[in-house]
Amino acid sequence: MWKRILALTIKEFLSLLKDRKGRLVLVVPPLIQLLVFGYAATFELKQVPYAIYSEDRGNVSRDLLAAFRGSSSFNLVAQLQDESRIAPLIEDKQVLMVLRIGPNFSADLLSGKTTQVQIITDGRNSNTAMLVVNYAGSIVKDFSGAWAARRGSAMPAHIETRAWFNPNLESRWFFVPGIVGLLTLLVTMLVTALSVAREREQGTFDQLLVTPMSPVEILIGKALPGFLIGILEATLVTLAAVFWFKVPFLGSIATLYVGIFLFLLSAVGVGLMISSIAVTQQQGLLGAFFFMVPAIILSGFATPIRNMPAIVQDLTLINPMRYFLVVLRGVFLQGTPFRLLIPELWPLALIGIASLAIAGWLFRNRMY
Repeated sequence: MWKRILALTIKEFLSLLKDRKGRLVLVVPPLIQLLVFGYAATFELKQVPYAIYSEDRGNVSRDLLAAFRGSSSFNLVAQLQDESRIAPLIEDKQVLMVLRIGPNFSADLLSGKTTQVQIITDGRNSNTAMLVVNYAGSIVKDFSGAWAARRGSAMPAHIETRAWFNPNLESRWFFVPGIVGLLTLLVTMLVTALSVAREREQGTFDQLLVTPMSPVEILIGKALPGFLIGILEATLVTLAAVFWFKVPFLGSIATLYVGIFLFLLSAVGVGLMISSIAVTQQQGLLGAFFFMVPAIILSGFATPIRNMPAIVQDLTLINPMRYFLVVLRGVFLQGTPFRLLIPELWPLALIGIASLAIAGWLFRNRMY
C-alpha cells in the first residue's frame, strides 16, 4: 500500500514541476491578493474596547475620563482598582488600550505644573495600536487645549505610551507571522485543488482508476504532496521571518509545528474537496480562490475581526486561518505555551478532520 502511495506521490511532484502552468499559479495569485487587500481591507477602528485605571479622584481627571466616554471611537469595558488587572485584560484581548492616570494628575494641573497620561496598548497589532494612540492623543490634545484656554497657560498634559509585545510598534512584527499562514494556505490549496483536475484535463484520471490503488490510497497520494510542500513553505517563511526580518520568536518550535500540522489538515482537505468537484484546472483554480480570498480577509490578517458585523464574525468561526493566525502571533510575539493555545488548536483539528472526511466522500462518489 505505502509503495503505491509513494509512487503516486512522486508522480504528483513530477507533474507539478514539469507543468509550466502549475508553476505559474504559485507566483501570480499573491499579486492578485495584493490588489484584493488594497481595496477590501480597512484599518478604521470603531468602539475600541478600553479600560481605565485612575489613581486620581479629582474633578480634572473626571473631566478627562468624561471626554473619553463621550467619544464614539471608544467603548469603556472596565474600571480598574488594581494595577495587576492591566496585564490580564490586554493579554486576553479584552481591551486594546488601558488609560492610566497618576495620583497627582488633578493636583499638578491645578498648581500649574505639567503632568502625564499613560496609554498602554496591545502592540501585537502595531497598526491598530498606532491608530488607538492617535485617537486617544486627539482627545487628550483637545482636553489640554481647552484647559490651557481656561487657565491662560501652556498645554499642561502629554501622553506617555507603552506598547506590550511589540515595544517599537514594528508593522512587520505583526504582518510577517501572518504571512506564514497566508503563503502556506496559498501554496497548499493550489497544489491540492489542481491535482485531480489536472488528471481529468489530461485524460490520465481514467488510467489511474484502473490501477490496483484503492480510492483511499489515491486520496492519500494526492494529499501528501500538498502537505509536504505546505510544511516546507511554512518552514522557509518562518526562517525568513526570524533571520531576515528579525521578528522575535519567543515560543516553542514544537507548538508552532503542531499548529502548522493541524492547519494543513484543513487546507489539504478543502483543496481536495475542490479538486474532487472540478473537471478542469481552471475550475480548480477558481474554486481555490473562491475559498482563499474570503478566508484571508476574514482571518484577522489585516482587518480586526471585532470590527466586522456580528454575522460575519460568526462566519469566521469555521475559518481555519482565524485560529492559525492566533497560534502564529502567540508563538512569535508572546511565547504562548501549548496549553494556552488549546482553544485555538482543537477547532483546527475539528475543521481538518471534517474537511478531509467530506473530501473523501466526494472523491469516492466522483470515482464511481
